[in-house]
Amino acid sequence: MRKSRQVILFQGDSITDGKRDRGSDLNHILGHSYAYIIAAKLGHEHADKQPLFINRGISGNRASDLYARWNEDALSLHPDVISILIGVNDAWRTVSGEPSGVTDRFERAYRHVLEETKEKLPETKLVLCGPFILRTGATDQAWDQWMRILSGYQDTVRRLVEEFNAVHVPLQAAFDEATKRSDAAYWLWDGVHPTAAGHDLVAAQWLAAVQQSGILE
Repeated sequence: MRKSRQVILFQGDSITDGKRDRGSDLNHILGHSYAYIIAAKLGHEHADKQPLFINRGISGNRASDLYARWNEDALSLHPDVISILIGVNDAWRTVSGEPSGVTDRFERAYRHVLEETKEKLPETKLVLCGPFILRTGATDQAWDQWMRILSGYQDTVRRLVEEFNAVHVPLQAAFDEATKRSDAAYWLWDGVHPTAAGHDLVAAQWLAAVQQSGILE
């Protein structure tokens, strides 16, 4: 029997984490990322249904880190919708030449996450957000390498969207277009992490794609 209260789970790295509170402080439990903006808007619009929004993003996570904690931080929560934004740390470890980046496990781990979700929670809807960067700060010096890796990840996400019948939230083009209005650092202060305006851009793209899909009750 389906729950009467829809549960929407946000998963990812620091971009999703937003320095969220790990306890029960409702002032800070969703952090200050795009997840908070989405929850605020949808929570207001659908107050009669009291949807529950959960943020389990963890700063520094890669796709393989999501897979390692997926039972506890996703499947056990029985969400109706799971939104995933991951990839920048996978790329960062590789570009930085760190030992943890020797093997690129992005697609392999991401696929495992989605396969297990479909197996254990076949009715749960998936929202896959494409990773993004802009040329400023941390990405400037090795820009070509950053873009080569991130473009590959964006292609991977598109393939997984088709394979797992997910909703796609492409974000790179939206950020590229935004730089026509203001410089890259205005949106992603270090080329990776969004500012307040950047998070609002992510939220707007997410809401447009998800509301058009009809997966929200």
